[in-house]
Amino acid sequence: MPERVREPERGDGAESVRGGPLRAFGLAEVYNPSMVPTLQPGDQLVVRYGAVVRPGDVVVLRHPFRQDLLIVKRAVERRDGGWWVRGDNPFVENDSREFGAVPDELVVARAWLRVRPPRGLQRSPRAVASWAFSAVRPLSRRLRAR
Repeated sequence: MPERVREPERGDGAESVRGGPLRAFGLAEVYNPSMVPTLQPGDQLVVRYGAVVRPGDVVVLRHPFRQDLLIVKRAVERRDGGWWVRGDNPFVENDSREFGAVPDELVVARAWLRVRPPRGLQRSPRAVASWAFSAVRPLSRRLRAR
């Protein structure tokens, strides 16, 4: 199942990524396991449109064969023709191993922050503290695609 990303829409004040500091940000929800263990299905991502991409960054991009489909992958390295991207899950091959380097114009945004929604209905103080400690985490470039 694909990741879904809300892109800025015309008319909501987001015509230009450079139009203001908050207009450059959006939300994405992860729906498939291609980025496990870094991202789990159900995780929310705060993404920055038009951000500079560096090797190791988690990015949102248009699938090269289905450009209406947005996917989340890790930018591994810059190659001729674009970015080589991989998922962190070695068992899912829907990445550059399948479709090659992704042109720059298909890279939509860079993930900035992961928010993990609470799982289950546990409301004990210990469960809430545990969730709060791990729920919001900046995405690190230290984790590399395999």
